[in-house]
Amino acid sequence: MPSLKDLRNRISSVKATQKITKAMQMVAAAKLRRAQEAAEAARPYSQRMGVVLANLAASVDCEEAPPLMAGTGKDETHLLICCTAERGLCGGFNSSIAKKTREDVRRLQNEGKQVKILCVGKKGFDILKREFASLIIDRIDLREVKNVGFADADAIGKKVIKLFEDGEFDVATLYYSEFKSVISQVPTGQQIIPASSQEEASAEGTDAIYDYEPDAGAILADLVPRNISVQIFRALLENGASEQGARMTAMDNATRNAGEMIDKLTLDYNRQRQAQITKELIEIISGAEAL
Repeated sequence: MPSLKDLRNRISSVKATQKITKAMQMVAAAKLRRAQEAAEAARPYSQRMGVVLANLAASVDCEEAPPLMAGTGKDETHLLICCTAERGLCGGFNSSIAKKTREDVRRLQNEGKQVKILCVGKKGFDILKREFASLIIDRIDLREVKNVGFADADAIGKKVIKLFEDGEFDVATLYYSEFKSVISQVPTGQQIIPASSQEEASAEGTDAIYDYEPDAGAILADLVPRNISVQIFRALLENGASEQGARMTAMDNATRNAGEMIDKLTLDYNRQRQAQITKELIEIISGAEAL
């Protein structure tokens, strides 16, 4: 049984940890609002971009479509872009994205496909390298970036396009966590190469007649690479909001658990102190009676 000093030290330690988790919860709550606003603001733009591309794609023949939209015509090599956070202490946020990526890696390998992994973020790399170190072709570090901007997503997009142009893969899928609420973040896989048509296009009426200048093929050649960067940018913003929401929830649970542990340790301390005092009183009374 631990001594009274050991219990006091442990109570002090848990109280110090509780202060840290409470502070982290408050910081995550402050960052969450801005991150959520940024993620929600990016959704209409990325969705509208998909609608425009779908309308343009319906106006051109398959032969005139740019390679990034039409693909290579093969389905042999897959690039999985796993976007996670640079830091931990955010519950199952990172592990859920890595889990979905890992499941798709195994599924594709069982189908006889060749798989390559591009990790954006330290935590996803740390999880996936344990099992798929030989499949990871690169890792993009964003630890020095305080606020993710379109330039960061555009650099990743250009890197992916360069790999595609070099014939490194046939299909690219982007993995991230879509923000729903503070307690709900949904791991999502989105194919970005070849660009898949958006369901929203049907609601916009793809049968409408448009005149394009210079022509639909030239516009597609410019918009498709931009769309890849836009989708990556949206994924990073969704991840930012999801990370802060998951961290706020995790730190709130940790603070509550620390409070329960402090109550339990304090009860044990008081019981042991009471037992020690009772023992000393018995010894004093026994000694007095012996005299």
